[in-house]
Amino acid sequence: MSARCQLTGAAPVFGNNVSHSHRRTRRRWEPNVQRKRYWLPSEGRFVRLTLTAKAIKTIDKIGIERAVARIRARGEKI
Repeated sequence: MSARCQLTGAAPVFGNNVSHSHRRTRRRWEPNVQRKRYWLPSEGRFVRLTLTAKAIKTIDKIGIERAVARIRARGEKI
């Protein structure tokens, strides 16, 4: 499973660890991805989504129906 949010599209970003002596080695920052299950009333079923913590707050604000519409508009199958 890749660490990618289905709603926001957030993915890992890459950069450098910089030590005290300024030696640089590669590293990556992972998004805070959670698997969450929501009831989708229009379809009468549960959907399981991979979301960042920020996307979970967004769904609380806009509602699951609008969030699913956004995900499907991006061409993702749910």
